[in-house]
Amino acid sequence: MKYFCSVMIAIALVGCTATPPPTQKAQQSKVSPTRTLDMEALCKAQAAQRYNTGAQKIAVTGFEQFQGSYEMRGNTFRKESFCLLF
Repeated sequence: MKYFCSVMIAIALVGCTATPPPTQKAQQSKVSPTRTLDMEALCKAQAAQRYNTGAQKIAVTGFEQFQGSYEMRGNTFRKESFCLLF
């Protein structure tokens, strides 16, 4: 009985020291600033055409990167929201 308790404690300690498997993370590529600015200009031009306004009256408020695509959100001066995917 004395040895059984010792063995159980040893097994419990070994189980606690095991390292957990590493978490998987999505691959993220670096986006150059010029490419981001080009996408923002294209986003503003498309939104201006869609909402029948000038590109200078479009505000891009969010930029999000996913595995293979990009998402830009923004507003017009009339507070109309839009989301463009690249």
